[in-house]
Amino acid sequence: MNVTNFCVAVFTAALLVAGPTALVSVAQDSPKKEPPAALSAGDHTRTLTVDGRKRTYLVHVPKKYDPKTPTPVVLALHGAAMDGSMMVWFSGLNKKSDEAGFIVVYPSGTGVGPFRTWNAGGFQGKMAEGKADDVAFIGKLLDDLGTVAKVDEKRVYACGMSNGGMMCYRLAAELSDRIAAVAPVAGTIAIEESKPKRPVPVMHFHGSKDNIVPFEMTKGKSPSFMKLKGVEDSIQTWVKLNGCEEKGKAETISKDGDEMTVIRTTYGGGKDGSEVVLVVIEEGGHTWPGQPPPVGFIGKSAKTVSANDLMWEFFQKHKLK
Repeated sequence: MNVTNFCVAVFTAALLVAGPTALVSVAQDSPKKEPPAALSAGDHTRTLTVDGRKRTYLVHVPKKYDPKTPTPVVLALHGAAMDGSMMVWFSGLNKKSDEAGFIVVYPSGTGVGPFRTWNAGGFQGKMAEGKADDVAFIGKLLDDLGTVAKVDEKRVYACGMSNGGMMCYRLAAELSDRIAAVAPVAGTIAIEESKPKRPVPVMHFHGSKDNIVPFEMTKGKSPSFMKLKGVEDSIQTWVKLNGCEEKGKAETISKDGDEMTVIRTTYGGGKDGSEVVLVVIEEGGHTWPGQPPPVGFIGKSAKTVSANDLMWEFFQKHKLK
């Protein structure tokens, strides 16, 4: 008898003695993959791999979080040359999260160190090469978040600053089955075409004196490495996509005596209850309304009108049907 036949004979004999439970025992002894630990109130860092790239996102779970109750989520997308950790203090959304009870998520784009960008579209030449699929990343992020938190899938929203605001518009166009509404701040449409599967409510904030993403993209004002729409063009694109009324209703929401005038224009009557809202900060710069500018060269910010308050009020009116 050769060695192979001898081994087969020994294994067969062992099965006859031990019975079929031996195979069950072997299967039971194999290590089991533990489910991910559920998130509790506080701050957390999550990591995942998308298309071979290691990606990270920060999560702030509010103090009043109940793991048994589906909870809304707000994605907060940083601007260019920032990352998720910088967006935490830039936006001040953790405070609003604790007040209102939503989970806020700060993903990071791709790049070197804290200098990261989103593939929101619009990049030209060398800047367009090798860009990550950030729509796929946000989809995977939501999948991952759902394994560690009780997410209300009908109330997932996105807001973002500058390049992050541009990414909000891309998510509205390409991930409309998962994003209920968006609130871009100082960021316009950068993709060529927007083809959402459903109407997506939009609230856009912009300073009239923004010198980084100008209100009007006249020739010479748009960055040479990026092609962007202006604010009015971006607003009208979504007014048409959502089937809203062509003429908006304007109102001043700043108070008498405020340093800056803030005007909110609402285009209502959209399909499935959608609307488009433009909030213009007169004399405002490339800033997050309600938050102090971290550096002077980006311009002035509204002090008495809070983007965080306005967008959360807006988000609460809109959820996936």
